[in-house]
Amino acid sequence: MTAAIRIQNLTKTYRTGFWGRKVRVLHGVDLVVERGAILGLLGPNGAGKSTTLKCVLRLVFPTEGEIEIFGVSNRSPEALERVGYMPEHPALYPKLLPLEILDFAGRLAGLPKDVREARAQALVREVGLGHALDRPVGKYSKGMKQRIGLAQALMSDPDLLILDEPFSGLDPIGRKEVRDILLAQREAGKTLVFTSHILSDVELLCDRVALLRGGRISACATIEELLRPEVRRFEVQLASASEDFAERFGGVVVTRKTGERGVHLEVEGEATLDAVVDGARAEGLRILAITPRRESLEDLFIRNALGA
Repeated sequence: MTAAIRIQNLTKTYRTGFWGRKVRVLHGVDLVVERGAILGLLGPNGAGKSTTLKCVLRLVFPTEGEIEIFGVSNRSPEALERVGYMPEHPALYPKLLPLEILDFAGRLAGLPKDVREARAQALVREVGLGHALDRPVGKYSKGMKQRIGLAQALMSDPDLLILDEPFSGLDPIGRKEVRDILLAQREAGKTLVFTSHILSDVELLCDRVALLRGGRISACATIEELLRPEVRRFEVQLASASEDFAERFGGVVVTRKTGERGVHLEVEGEATLDAVVDGARAEGLRILAITPRRESLEDLFIRNALGA
């Protein structure tokens, strides 16, 4: 089956400043997004995430490289007709009502009037804006604008949905509602690609993640494949200990209501754990718990950003 997106040797160089100094943002990016999957594109600020998405959408023209959408070059209008896009900051006409915004998006997509009206009515309720139909979008909060931006991206019922920071500005309930919408899109056979710094949402949604660092893909796989399986850290809780003991192993002294001074330690590696246990036994300290901690997606994100 043809991939939803295939990117080969994508390079982008900008010219900046008065002298037109060349700045290369993307360095030969290769990426394949399979149909029906949700891919999270992760990386620190400036890694090239938004530029990559904009190159796919032809909002930015690549310096080098080829991009295909469902087997068709993205230079073809036919390929882009199958794409819905939500930018990080949706640009909305502030005086229009939400249904007018969606009707305009439907017109641009070539939808007939009856289809536009039915789909707009369904979408405003699906994204949780049924209570604000008579309010111009310029008076919407940040989270409400994100919701109407998502509805606008869904208006043409696209086969590929590209979202740049879709959870920005949403409260926990709003994030849960948007996650449910995105999962429903995948259940309907759609393909989704999104960027986000809210890693808990990435873990809940994504089949695969691609890590960008310095304009290059450093890894692309399932989260389980990318996380290091071995235990790297341990949390140690001691019933009581001196401040000297805590300082020696980088722990935190915790004073309980009873006046007893406990210690909480986070140690790296089994060798350090053995040293803590031996030290605690030598001083006659009671060990309450030793909890292994495996690498999280946040650990992976930081490791990727630092090039570790």
